[in-house]
Order: sequence, then structure tokens, then C-alpha cells
Amino acid sequence: MYCVTIRWKPLIASIVLSMGTGALSGLLIRSNTGIYEQLTLPPLSPPSFLFPIAWGILYFLMGISAYLVYCSGSQWKKQALTVYLVQLLVNFCWSLIFFNLQAFFVAFLWLVLLWVLILVMLRLFYRCRKAAAYLQIPYLLWVTFAAYLSCGVWLLN
Repeated sequence: MYCVTIRWKPLIASIVLSMGTGALSGLLIRSNTGIYEQLTLPPLSPPSFLFPIAWGILYFLMGISAYLVYCSGSQWKKQALTVYLVQLLVNFCWSLIFFNLQAFFVAFLWLVLLWVLILVMLRLFYRCRKAAAYLQIPYLLWVTFAAYLSCGVWLLN
């Protein structure tokens, strides 16, 4: 069963949770983001100004996706949202590991963990509501690209 009308409070809460996670992470690393410009970067590395734009879009999609799962009534909803929250926490910690600790190898391994969690989440979201899973595909693709960049930074620095 799907939400036939928009439930504004859960929708807004879901978007605020996901985007707030990204904003807090950005706030905590802001004094160390300049390191990106000083690193030897792998080919295809985008300019640093694109990251907040891409992540903003992805966090917004994550919030909508989680809301769709919340409204689904599926037997998998609780498990799906639990994995969602865990991957959101892992996502949050990656920036701290990469920028604040500058532990590039650990950051790469952390992204591999995040990638696996996203796959699990995608599968659970699909069981709850297909549209929720489809909204996560750009996130999976971006994290795949981020893992390439992270691995490249580790190997080149």
C-alpha cells in the first residue's frame, strides 16, 4: 500500500534528516576541504565545487526515497529503514575519515563498506517500493565513482 496523499511531516522529516546529515558533515570538514586541491588526483577527478552540488541532489533523493519506504506498509520497511540509517551514518563518517583524518586507505575501505550497504539498502527498498530503489541508483553510481577517486587518492598520495 502506498501513500495516496502526501504526508508532509514525514516527508519533510526524511528530507531534513538526509540533507542535515550531509550539511553537518560538510560543516565538520569545512576547514580541511582545501586538501583536495593539494592532492595528486586520479584522471576524471571533478573540480571541488561540484561535490556539494552532487551530494545535495543525492541527499535530497535519499530523503524522498526513505519517505516512500516509510509509507510503503511493506513487511521489509523496518529492516530497509534500519539499513538506510546505518548507511547514512557510514556516509557521514567517510568525510571525516578522508578530510579530517586524511586516512586515505581507510577512507577507501570505508567507501567499499558504504557501497555494500547501499546495495543491501537498494534491494530492501526495491522490496518495499520500486520507485524508492530507483531513486537510489544515482547514489550507488556516485559512490562507485567516489570509490574510484578515493582509491586513486590513496594510491597517488
